[in-house]
Amino acid sequence: MSDDDSQQNFIIGFVMALIALVIFFVVGIVLWHKGHNPAAAKPAAAVTISAPAPGAAPKVAEVTETVTVTIPDGASVRVVDGVVSFYFATGSADLAPGAAEALAAVIKGVESGRKAVISGFHDTTGDAAINEQLAKKRAEMVRDVLVGLGVPAAKVDLQKPAVTAGTGNNAEARRVEVKLVD
Repeated sequence: MSDDDSQQNFIIGFVMALIALVIFFVVGIVLWHKGHNPAAAKPAAAVTISAPAPGAAPKVAEVTETVTVTIPDGASVRVVDGVVSFYFATGSADLAPGAAEALAAVIKGVESGRKAVISGFHDTTGDAAINEQLAKKRAEMVRDVLVGLGVPAAKVDLQKPAVTAGTGNNAEARRVEVKLVD
């Protein structure tokens, strides 16, 4: 092979690599923009935490509307009937980026004298032992974030539910529930 052929092969390879790099860059930008689209965010709903009337059964929280923040990879946050549920993507213990409002509701409830009870659940796919560890890691993540935001550790209680395999479909089963109790 002559020097001209090897030089030509090098230039062709370099140009092909450069084209591939540009294509990957454009695809990455498009995917990033789809995941960070502020127009897709739902408006916030009002969440109120109230103390129970004397002699009444303790209320967990009052929610004027169901709040759901869904992230494309499967992570989301939902507040329904006073229970804050943090849903997780498969194999992940990362909170959804929209978790701030739900965390604020929990913090407000703790500041009013309540205690946050945190329970972790998992889906039924894969290895049961790994799922148990992941459910615990997710619950610890929520606890650590709350404590990091100023909630006293004594006001946060991790409780392993009797049955850690969540109900519903797999996406609904991969969750951590936070209940405010007196």
